[in-house]
Amino acid sequence: QVQLVESGGGLVQAGGSLRLSCAASGLTFSNYAMGWFRQGPGKGREFVGIIAWRGSSTSYEDSVKGRFTISRDNAKNTVHLQMNSLKPEDTAVYYCAARRIDRSDTFYSTANYDYWGQGTQVTVSS
Repeated sequence: QVQLVESGGGLVQAGGSLRLSCAASGLTFSNYAMGWFRQGPGKGREFVGIIAWRGSSTSYEDSVKGRFTISRDNAKNTVHLQMNSLKPEDTAVYYCAARRIDRSDTFYSTANYDYWGQGTQVTVSS
């Protein structure tokens, strides 16, 4: 049974930082690219970023570029989302998701991920 478990969410003031983690089990972690999505109040789930299986390649949504960094540790089956210079508009539930590396469809779509975590709340106060 595949499980993705996020942690590290919380309440932070604008300008602060948080580091989210996602622990994966039940899958061959290096066979998956790992994505992060978020869903703010009253909004749909949106792409935040993704890291390739080897960790050598990342891609980010424009609004988080330069502030968020995704990393992964294949030996520990974990992926992290380092969030700096947080803004109130970053408030959302953050989800990690796993996507098989042999997929060729777009990684921006929630439909194109194979497994999801339950999410962790991030609240940024102004």
